[in-house]
Amino acid sequence: MRRELLVAGAALLVAGCNMAPPLQTPPSTLPERYPVAAVPQEEVTPAYALGWEQFVLDPQLRQLIAIALDNNQDLAAATARIEQAEALYRIQNSLRVPALNAGLSSQRSGGPTPAGGRAVAESHALQVAVPAFELDFWGRVANLSEAARRQYLATVEARQAFQLSVVGSVASAYYILRSSEDGIALARRTLDSRRQTLELARLRMEGGLTSSIDHDQAHALVNQAEVQLTQFEQTRQQALAWLRALTGVDPEAIVEPARMRPGEAGQLAAFSPGLPSQLLANRPDIRRAEHRLAAANANIGAARAAYFPTISLSGSTGYASAELGELFSGGSNVWSVGAGALLPIFDMGRRKAQLRFSEAELAEREAEYRQAVLNAFRETHDGLYALQANAERIASLARSVQVQQNLAETAQDRYEVGLSPYLEVLDAERGLFSAQQALLQAQGTDLQDRVNLYLSLGGGDLGPAPR
Repeated sequence: MRRELLVAGAALLVAGCNMAPPLQTPPSTLPERYPVAAVPQEEVTPAYALGWEQFVLDPQLRQLIAIALDNNQDLAAATARIEQAEALYRIQNSLRVPALNAGLSSQRSGGPTPAGGRAVAESHALQVAVPAFELDFWGRVANLSEAARRQYLATVEARQAFQLSVVGSVASAYYILRSSEDGIALARRTLDSRRQTLELARLRMEGGLTSSIDHDQAHALVNQAEVQLTQFEQTRQQALAWLRALTGVDPEAIVEPARMRPGEAGQLAAFSPGLPSQLLANRPDIRRAEHRLAAANANIGAARAAYFPTISLSGSTGYASAELGELFSGGSNVWSVGAGALLPIFDMGRRKAQLRFSEAELAEREAEYRQAVLNAFRETHDGLYALQANAERIASLARSVQVQQNLAETAQDRYEVGLSPYLEVLDAERGLFSAQQALLQAQGTDLQDRVNLYLSLGGGDLGPAPR
């Protein structure tokens, strides 16, 4: 009977009681499939299985992203937060096992004796002690450890999410840079053409073939192209400054004249969006919300355990002797074992308030988790629709550019032989330039939307978080 009681007590000592409620992730309200399919029909890799280095095919953009992931200071701060959270978890988890201390002391003292003489006393001791160790019957220490572990994992996921945002920011800045360079080239070609037309209008005015109105209108078109050129150059400088802030290096030392332009194949790899339910496992922000939810759930267990007695044990063993040479003799062994219990009686409502706080925190984390799931679906849904709309818009704008090109050439030919006023040339030139600008913008937007959709699906494997 005694042995059975010892076994039962040992089992209780090891297992204890977990006061935390069962962890319940809020049920998902995601549909089974996305309502739009804006991906290629052929078999492609799912986004979650496609690392960013396989997704981004432009070697210069890949180099900029890699540099940003190495040099970005906000990312370095996120890495430091991971190390802090891991250290806090290890500190808390260490309380689940007894600490072991060793001590060695030696003392010599002297003083008068009752007989009028003097005496010298010595004491020597060597001990190994276990300081007061809480027996975690109610799971308080275990739940605090689990909460710290989940907070650490949430910090890891936060860094993963920030890594994805860095990838997206670098890609956006890069595509803005490339689009502005294409805009500069377009504005320069247009400016050269309009200067030639201005010279022709001047000659026709001086020859008495037209009035000064045609000349002034041609001059206005030149001024318009010059303004557009200045705006594109300003946008280019802003994109370079953004890349410099993201990477910490001069991007012009890396970015060469583009061999691939927006709208050309080969910029980004094709991918499949998968199913909405896969967002729960693939998006780091959702995984972070889930870990924070689990941490709050564990804190409730710790708050409930505070209502029960705290039981602790302590003990020591070693040797003590008045003579150093006899420290390890047979009769010098000493030991002690102690136990204590602390029962809370009155604390002015502190434990009750702590439990209410933990329950409110859990409710907050549940709401955050639900919102993270809703945001993920919205971003993915919007991204799929954007790609579908972009494809239609780019095709329409390409046709519009061709039509405007034909109109501009016809109007110019008719004007040069005197069959039409310069107003027709003016309207055609404006229409062509506007259509070309819109096409460039749509092509650049399409690339950015593809990156955003890839990121909204959780991106691919970014590699292990630094330890």
